[in-house]
Amino acid sequence: MENVIKNFRKNMLYLSLMIAIPIINIAYGLLDNSSRGYYMLVMNVDRRVPFVKQFIIAYWMWYPFIIISLIFFCFKSRKVYYKVLFTIILGMIICYIVYFFFQTTVPRPAVYGSDILSDFVRDTYKIDKPFNCLPSIHVLTTYAVMRGSLELPYGQAKSKIFICVIGILIILSTQFVKQHVIMDLVTAVILGEMIYKYIARRLYWS
Repeated sequence: MENVIKNFRKNMLYLSLMIAIPIINIAYGLLDNSSRGYYMLVMNVDRRVPFVKQFIIAYWMWYPFIIISLIFFCFKSRKVYYKVLFTIILGMIICYIVYFFFQTTVPRPAVYGSDILSDFVRDTYKIDKPFNCLPSIHVLTTYAVMRGSLELPYGQAKSKIFICVIGILIILSTQFVKQHVIMDLVTAVILGEMIYKYIARRLYWS
């Protein structure tokens, strides 16, 4: 426990950079509406994807997943931490620019049932309006973490597998709880890969 506390103190300055995420995320609420018009990118393949309410658990795992993963990266590899954080921040900014000029929406199913998972889905739909979809920030940030995990130092195989498994579940959840369509997922992965590979990896991280 003492070592953990020392690690936090040692990395506090670097961890404080994460504050940029919630600050930039203020734009999400400002853009999460249809005032600028919107497009619908639903394809036949999206209609065939079933609604699976159980995936709402994985969908909400995204929040602790991103935070805990970034803290873990900061402790294990500062370079990976910087690359992932940079990819997330730049990716979010690009997403918000896209939302401003090209707003999209996703049709949501009617959710019946009085069980806790159905209630959880309905509450999620109330909190998060069906806009700001393309590219998916959920997928973009999750992919950035998964991508960064692959560059962790030797000996972190279990951590890499764990991060990638949870990441895949989170990405799939965006489809099964009908928060995004496949095009949102694809564009987010492409954007995340381009930023990480062609920008983040080419910057000098001390």
